[in-house]
Amino acid sequence: MTENTPETSPSQSNTDYGNSKGIEMDPDESNDKVTDFDTMILETQKRVWGALKKGYEYSGSIDESDKFLRKHVFSKLNMMVIYVDLVGSTTMTLEMRAEKIATIIGYFVDDDHPTTIYENALNCAKSMVSVIHKGINPILNQYDYPDLMVKVGIDFGQNMVVRYGSDVRQSHVDLIGPAMNIAAKIQSMAKPDQILIGSDVYDKLSADSQKEFIIVRWKKDEWKYRSRLTGDIYQVYEFKG
Repeated sequence: MTENTPETSPSQSNTDYGNSKGIEMDPDESNDKVTDFDTMILETQKRVWGALKKGYEYSGSIDESDKFLRKHVFSKLNMMVIYVDLVGSTTMTLEMRAEKIATIIGYFVDDDHPTTIYENALNCAKSMVSVIHKGINPILNQYDYPDLMVKVGIDFGQNMVVRYGSDVRQSHVDLIGPAMNIAAKIQSMAKPDQILIGSDVYDKLSADSQKEFIIVRWKKDEWKYRSRLTGDIYQVYEFKG
């Protein structure tokens, strides 16, 4: 949601995001931890029920992200950046308390598992869309709220962790870099329930995953951003499944 969104994260990137805030995903989550999809939907539904009835409770992943970023202050990290915006929810923004609405920014650092983070990031984005449709929207409909949809943009690149202030524990920490910025730009061009990825992401996917994408053909001057490496127009791909 790009309007009336609350400050829900200690590490919102200081790039061209307007007024939106984000929740970072846990970068240290084990790749061996596999959750059954049906179980994940049920757990999500429980959290939604709780948010609607009692108010939103922030998950521990925000604190874990803050700890991770503080540990790597002034470091340059290669990462997959997922920028997600809720759409079709103007009514919810007007009727629900602001703390229940959020824009999500996720990142997957490739230091530990460089061969798997690309697929993990893509699977995360696809799961978000599925969970919203199969888990969240059925509950919202019971409260007469309209369906939620998401616009997803993903890019890969190097970002720097910065700290604004000298207090190691309290000063605001943030991520800055071209991948953060371009992921936001890509997301802004996405349609509801559309996942778009940058060329730097597409090139790192397996051949099977690449088959799930088609290149986006932009109208004249609709997309002007150029590759950081070649200077050519930066290609964007759409997930088709």
